[in-house]
Amino acid sequence: MREMSRQIPKDHPIRKVFHTLTDISCDQVGVKDRDIIGYISDLLVEFVHIDNLYKLRNAQGKRLEYIIDMLMEIEQRGPLGEREARKHIGDYSLFIVGLFPESLQRRRRALSPRYYIDQGKEAYLIVAEIEGYGPTAALFRKLSDRFEDCVWALNLEREYLRDPFYQYLLRQFA
Repeated sequence: MREMSRQIPKDHPIRKVFHTLTDISCDQVGVKDRDIIGYISDLLVEFVHIDNLYKLRNAQGKRLEYIIDMLMEIEQRGPLGEREARKHIGDYSLFIVGLFPESLQRRRRALSPRYYIDQGKEAYLIVAEIEGYGPTAALFRKLSDRFEDCVWALNLEREYLRDPFYQYLLRQFA
């Protein structure tokens, strides 16, 4: 499974904007864990580039846009690259259900947000199991355990992003 990735510089101002918005929205839903807040804000920055949102590719180089396709590709490929693929499924699920849940109804088959939540939780839990013990494994366990809260926080963040003031800021820094 091939991956493509584009990076935004560490000192880019949009990182501060997303970190601040994520911090506020997570606080409102009771997520106070700094690791989770940092992870989610970094995820938002990463997915500013659409190539990163759809970075998983099949053997022919076609981008994988649906979780079911990502899961089938993992089955075909075996354990090689499973951690990154599962991480991406968790990230993708969190992002889509948190910020663009209406997009699930416009796909070739309408899917319930619950399906994406379940897949995201499971993906992060599998990543934690692959990692074993340590800080990274602990982070992914927390992301799995608090997945619905993180989705709720992103739902709130979406409302902030619709605010004309924040839209202005994003245009200045994006």
